[in-house]
Amino acid sequence: MHVCLFDIDGTLLNSGGAGQAAMEAAIAELFAADRPVEGISTAGRTDRGITTELFDYYGVELTPERWQQFVECYLMHLPRHLSGRSGLVLPGVVELLGALSLRDDILLGLLTGNFRDGARLKLEHFELAQHFRFGAYGDDHHDRDDVARIALREVEQIHPGEVDLERVWVIGDTPADIQCARAIGAKAVAVATGVYPYEELQARQPDFLFADFSDPAGVLALWS
Repeated sequence: MHVCLFDIDGTLLNSGGAGQAAMEAAIAELFAADRPVEGISTAGRTDRGITTELFDYYGVELTPERWQQFVECYLMHLPRHLSGRSGLVLPGVVELLGALSLRDDILLGLLTGNFRDGARLKLEHFELAQHFRFGAYGDDHHDRDDVARIALREVEQIHPGEVDLERVWVIGDTPADIQCARAIGAKAVAVATGVYPYEELQARQPDFLFADFSDPAGVLALWS
């Protein structure tokens, strides 16, 4: 059994910046923030970490009540921004996931920094949600390595006693994806369809690196 843990943004799809726009809209609505966000990176990070930094950026105290308000408001704004922006499924992804979903020896899951419900909304919008049985998300942790550990625990619950780390694969587009694969002893498959160029990902020494997934057969050969 191979376990393939996919990142979402920059790996499976490009939302056209819908997630960040929805976060900024939620902050503006709830806390009357009126200046644009500058200097906050999002690629490879968890939504928990990004949101915590946004609150600090705008000088808003992060209480449990405000956190819940923010998440609910973000999820309300996200569908509108997904529909209003020129997002797309990245090359080869539909064919790749379709082929993997047909195999009995592949367990498909998510390892993403997105909020759980944000991930669902994005995948449903781009008609990819049906491929994934489980996932680990960025609701509670700042460190993506911790999200990877949750993903591994999920796998162990689905197939207790059968997890061979040589057959666990983290697929993503950022150095953080490569790092979190290393944190759990998994194989790292990097793809240069996000904001990080091929050469920068190559320098992080993933086990496998692709410019994109436009040749699904070449990617599927990893699990032949």
